Amino acid sequence: MRVSTATSAGRTGRPNEDFVGAVPNAVVLLDGAGIPGAESLCSHGVAWYTHRLGGTLLGHLSRDGGEDLAGILATAIGEVAAEHGDTCDIADPASPQATVGMVRAHRGRLDHLLLADSFLVLDQAHAGPQVITDEREVLARRDCATPLEGLAQGTPEYERARDSCVTALRARRNQPGGYWIAKDDPRAAQEAVTGSRSLHDLNGVALLSNGASRIVSPYGVTDWPGVLELLAAHGPSGVIRRVRQLEAQAADGPNAQIPDDATVVHCTHLPS
Repeated sequence: MRVSTATSAGRTGRPNEDFVGAVPNAVVLLDGAGIPGAESLCSHGVAWYTHRLGGTLLGHLSRDGGEDLAGILATAIGEVAAEHGDTCDIADPASPQATVGMVRAHRGRLDHLLLADSFLVLDQAHAGPQVITDEREVLARRDCATPLEGLAQGTPEYERARDSCVTALRARRNQPGGYWIAKDDPRAAQEAVTGSRSLHDLNGVALLSNGASRIVSPYGVTDWPGVLELLAAHGPSGVIRRVRQLEAQAADGPNAQIPDDATVVHCTHLPS
């Protein structure tokens, strides 16, 4: 399997909280998350967490005997939690956490796992791309943001409603009926979106963090077939370069987005 990767920090002077890595038969992409100013909860920080969890996952995948990906993720979450559970308040909702995307070629099949809002693009040999993501966080965020509708930003009413929305969203994290993310509880892994496809059905596969997926939404300059074309022509760095251009162009407009860490993985020449 040939693997090409690119990653870019969203802002100068801040660590890249994404992680990407590969072993001969598998790829891992993590997108770190946490609450700014939460250093008192965990002195290690979000970037430490994503790199620790990503490295632990790669270690397990490198000696993988075919265990299901959710089991591998659960083990890794538990191991990293044990590393800093005595020194950090890892149970607090604001402590470091990460989305997880994994693909593995094993016994003629491509297994995948997604936890939270990264994107998997399957380049199907006899059809258009199949795009898979875990939509639960996006849906929970949209639902919690309903009280903001009709309120003017910057007003006291807006700020009170926003604080209430943030509290409501945190309460849904790693809870039934809410959304799931890698953090301190290994049981979250069992809630991941998983699946498997025959390798013969695929030309390749791509993983994108949500910072990189902006090229499709919200910017809408291309669709998922267009992303595969861009990857074929310019590789993962070409996708990220285009995202950065779009962020700069929209900086002073209504569609402005705070630049986010962006990571892309493209896997081709899949094993038979």
